[in-house]
Amino acid sequence: MTITINNSFLTVHDKDIALTFYRDALGLELVGDVERGGSFWATLRLPDQPGVNIVLSDPYGGRSQEDGDTMAKLMAKGALNGVSFAVSNLEETFEKVRASGADVMQEPMDQPWGARDCAFRDPSGNMVRINQA
Repeated sequence: MTITINNSFLTVHDKDIALTFYRDALGLELVGDVERGGSFWATLRLPDQPGVNIVLSDPYGGRSQEDGDTMAKLMAKGALNGVSFAVSNLEETFEKVRASGADVMQEPMDQPWGARDCAFRDPSGNMVRINQA
C-alpha cells in the first residue's frame, strides 16, 4: 500500500492576509480559490511537492455556527495546530519571512534533538515552524 499526504488544513481569519503570508512570504502557489455561503477555501501547493496542498479556510467553512464560533475562539487564543516546513536554506527563508512582517516566535537555532529550525505565527496565530532540510 502506498499512502501520501494530499491536503492539510489550516483555519485562518482572513484569506487575503493569509495569502500574503503563505503565498508571498513562503512562496506557496495558489491553485484553488472557492467562496460559498460566506466561507472560503484557498488551496496552496508546495512548489517542489505538487501533490501536497495546504487548504486555508475560515472558522465557519463546512462547520455549524456553534463549531465555527468555537474554532474562532480557539484561533484567537493561538490554540490551533500549525504547520511545519523544511527548506534548503533556513537563514535565507527566515529573513524573507521576517521581512514580510511576520510575528517571529523563534530565530533560527539548533535544537537538542538535532534539528535546526525557526518559528513564526501566521497572521491568524497558527504556529509555523521551518526546519533546515
